[in-house]
Amino acid sequence: MLALDAVDHVFENGSAGGSFGLRACSLALERGQRHALLGANGAGKTTLLQHLNGLLRPSAGTLRWNSEPFDYSRAGMAELRRRVGLVFQNPDRQLFSAQVEEDVSFGPLNLGLDAATVRARVAAALEAVGLQGQGNRAVHHLSFGQKKRVCIAGVLAMEPEVLLLDEPMAGLDAVMQVELEALLDRLAARGVTVLLSTHDVDFAYRWADRIHLMAAGSCIASGPAWQVARQEGMLRAAGQRTPHALALHTLLAERGVLPGDHHPRSVEAVLDALRTLPIPHSGVVNS
Repeated sequence: MLALDAVDHVFENGSAGGSFGLRACSLALERGQRHALLGANGAGKTTLLQHLNGLLRPSAGTLRWNSEPFDYSRAGMAELRRRVGLVFQNPDRQLFSAQVEEDVSFGPLNLGLDAATVRARVAAALEAVGLQGQGNRAVHHLSFGQKKRVCIAGVLAMEPEVLLLDEPMAGLDAVMQVELEALLDRLAARGVTVLLSTHDVDFAYRWADRIHLMAAGSCIASGPAWQVARQEGMLRAAGQRTPHALALHTLLAERGVLPGDHHPRSVEAVLDALRTLPIPHSGVVNS
């Protein structure tokens, strides 16, 4: 539904020819799937997300929406921003209103919706991120994690078909990370296509349906999470390691402890598989 086709992006920085943010980068998002984007710092993850949302325009190549080249007209941009929401890594780049409710309502109001519809969308979005009843709070009194939730609520109030998140887990404590993961799962279950960038290969392997690896401005591998996670060379090129769950399961399968045809996606799942095994008897009889 949303794709980059051999996209280059050159940042004009005063040097001869500028510097490349993306190089012949191709990536496609399948509708209703959970996508994780992995790569080292400087690989181009943020630049890619901003192209998918129309904030940046390719120096070469094509952005496609529903298989058609994207129309960068004013109407086309408005439609893309309505359907494809982007949440920045730093919430202070995205929040600009004094109160929570004002910030979340900004997008729906710009769509020209009536007041009752806007109120309903704002209430639903705040409830989705666990901030129901917090609409009158001052934004500058919120914690970093709460600010991130407000940013997500502002995007959700637009009822997007695609949700893009740049390092959404960064700066969140363990409890908030669990809550955010549950929210993303609920959105995916409703048919929202989710793409998030992350440095956490274990989370990506456990959570995502599909993983995309980036290096030097290019997407070097894409596919089902369980397949991409086995491409050790590509993982290293993207500055990643093999997920712990996969490494542990492979080791146990090689020793005949667990069957090799299963694909447990977390260490907890590997431990659960071990718990189902019978406990061997030592054969020693106590006198």
